[in-house]
Amino acid sequence: MTECREPLADPHQLYTPGPEGPDGPREIVILGSTGSIGTQAIDVVLRNPDRFTVVALSAAGGRTALLAEQAHRLGVRAVGVSDPAAVPALREALAARYGAGATLPEILAGPDASTELARAECHSVLNGITGSIGLAPTLAALEAGRVLILANKESLIVGGPLVKAVARPGQIVPVDSEHSALFQALAGGTRAEVRRLVVTASGGPFRGRTRDELAAVTVEDALAHPTWDMGPVVTINSATLVNKGLEVIEAHLLFDIPFDRIDVVVHPQSYIHSMVEFTDGSTLAQVSPPDMRMPISLGLGWPHRVADAAPGCDWTRAHSWEFLPLDTEAFPSVGLARQVGTLGGTAPAVFNAANEECVEAFRHGRLPFTGIVDTVAEVVAEHGTPGTSVTLADVLGAEEWARSRARELAQQVAAEARV
Repeated sequence: MTECREPLADPHQLYTPGPEGPDGPREIVILGSTGSIGTQAIDVVLRNPDRFTVVALSAAGGRTALLAEQAHRLGVRAVGVSDPAAVPALREALAARYGAGATLPEILAGPDASTELARAECHSVLNGITGSIGLAPTLAALEAGRVLILANKESLIVGGPLVKAVARPGQIVPVDSEHSALFQALAGGTRAEVRRLVVTASGGPFRGRTRDELAAVTVEDALAHPTWDMGPVVTINSATLVNKGLEVIEAHLLFDIPFDRIDVVVHPQSYIHSMVEFTDGSTLAQVSPPDMRMPISLGLGWPHRVADAAPGCDWTRAHSWEFLPLDTEAFPSVGLARQVGTLGGTAPAVFNAANEECVEAFRHGRLPFTGIVDTVAEVVAEHGTPGTSVTLADVLGAEEWARSRARELAQQVAAEARV
């Protein structure tokens, strides 16, 4: 992968969007408001009305009652759903919340709804959408000159060169707990003083199991994450450690650190979210209990912190923290991600799209757990070595091919299992 000339996320750079508006709460757009990131972001906002106000929300459309409740409590100007079929239920839910004769927020519907809202007049856009469908909203927010509070790692991973082409220094603030930790720790030194990044992993629900022991795990097993409460796709990605592979690629793109200087270490307690080692031998770690409201609040308020956003560590009691090497034989996904990230071009898009399809196949009983990464590796190998020049059409085409091929391979595995 071609090295970035400057990092996308830099704690030493402060981006100020557009002309300064009147004093008052910072205006935010939240994309993916009914998901895990979105609901926790709204919790932070509601507890800090003097700091933040939400002007627009978007969601897929499967939880219209919750979306209507959020819109009413926040007093937003617009609401978007990607599924047009959800509009009648959303309109009915909004009417019930607002009452007869009240003016309802504007409703946007369709696959471009989040992208349109990402261009809305505001200070910051929190992209909490899951999956590569978040790429277009990410690009729209950056092009419109908004601060991008990035929880949608997939948009950066699949569209790294596209994001790099439009992002300005300091315009992206990462929300993933690992990258927020790195972002904070990097403030402790200059870029030239950074020796390596150390990304921590909980190890997921299957830490310590061999590859043979992973063959028969169930969907319920994979969804039982020991530390974090996340959506099903991210939770299964954490079980396979694909999520950690994606985070390695994301760290490379955000902070412009080569892959051979980004390590992964297993830390089951999830209190140390990541670390930066400097050239003098010192290591800075960001420490907090596993609660996503802390990195979300930092993204919302950057460069200022939000008081009492999440509980801190209780230093009056004993703590024992472990650090273990990654088992690359049982969990080959991180190594595969490094390979994909080094290839660059459309390879990360193929990796991510194939994984999304394989996770779906696993959830519906068409692939065994170990078949997820095995199938993704086969799709990546068939894709070959991509070119380094990437357009949005290239990314979308590569994703479409990867999804189709992953489905075909999953079907073959399912057919062989029935024989």
